[in-house]
Amino acid sequence: MSKPSRESISPKTLIAPGPAGYSHIAKVNSGTIVYLSGQVPSDASGKLIGEGDFEAQVEQVFANLKLAVEAAGGTMADIVKLNYYVVPELDQASVPKLRPIRDRYINVEKPPASTFVVVSRLMRPGWLIEIEAVAAIDG
Repeated sequence: MSKPSRESISPKTLIAPGPAGYSHIAKVNSGTIVYLSGQVPSDASGKLIGEGDFEAQVEQVFANLKLAVEAAGGTMADIVKLNYYVVPELDQASVPKLRPIRDRYINVEKPPASTFVVVSRLMRPGWLIEIEAVAAIDG
């Protein structure tokens, strides 16, 4: 029996991911690794979507990630790593609003490894979040 092309691992020797919904380790056994640049809450014309509205911005960012991974020949289920960057102006109480949106896009049974950081600012004023990803695409 061959190994699956990707494995999501959260060993009991590390803190349990719990309700955060991530895996500690995303192991890629085969396939093509694709690095997706940080996606931001702008549409194809560069217009900011959801000014001051965290949920609308998260929705746009995940829609952009989906377009990017599909352009590389993959799907959102191929994403093995997500890096989240948010600005300090974002109210901490807004952060949990990200998960239900994210869960509509990713494989929740085998969630990607993830990192979540607060940065001093993002490149353009008005952006509250940027997300970059790594995908492992079969074939």
